[in-house]
Amino acid sequence: MTVSSESKNSLTKLAPLEAVLFDVDGTLCDSDPLHYYAFREMLKEIGFNGGVPITEEFFIETVAGKHNDDIAKALFPDDLQRGLKFVDDKEAMFRKLAKEQVKPLNGLDKVREWIESRGLKRAAVTNAPRANAELMISLLGLSDFFQAVIIGGECEHAKPHPDPYLKGLEALKASKDHSFVFEDSVSGIKAGVAAGMPVVGLATRNPEHLLMEAKPAFLIKDYADPKLWEALEELDKAGTKKV
Repeated sequence: MTVSSESKNSLTKLAPLEAVLFDVDGTLCDSDPLHYYAFREMLKEIGFNGGVPITEEFFIETVAGKHNDDIAKALFPDDLQRGLKFVDDKEAMFRKLAKEQVKPLNGLDKVREWIESRGLKRAAVTNAPRANAELMISLLGLSDFFQAVIIGGECEHAKPHPDPYLKGLEALKASKDHSFVFEDSVSGIKAGVAAGMPVVGLATRNPEHLLMEAKPAFLIKDYADPKLWEALEELDKAGTKKV
């Protein structure tokens, strides 16, 4: 069954499509469990919250998709320097875990082929530190796929501000009217929407009702979701540029 151009899942207004922008954590790979594990174990070690391990709900609310400066302020409001040192140490632990455990989200290869076969521009746009982003992109075999890697901390404002996505469009020389975003967090969806692009939300780990509050175009389970392929097929018919 095809989706009409008026469908709520439609991306046809973007035709001809120029670019696709991806978040990294939780969007290219299901890395949030590794971040959660690192935060939980290291915070427990220093007696945070009276030594009681943080819950997944706390992680989603306080950490997921946010920039490390904001996480440091939330966890250590009275000692920012300690917070910044803590998140740096945590990222080192995450990178160690990632080397052994990062795997691409289901269907990512198929989306990559779809994008490459149409000669579309592509960028990774993330709040992760550059060392993390480049490691994960390399582990996933995507170093040659992305034409730009934009780091929130290197922009004037990180997500949920639109700056990183606007910088991504600028780097690709692409128009917001002919580009869309893949994102998995509330912060990231808000950033893409604020930059003027439709966002396809990935319900990898974050609750769907929270993601919907950020106003994505629609949500998918992963890149193999039929909803996504129906929308891309319609977009093709509406005049996607081909090589």
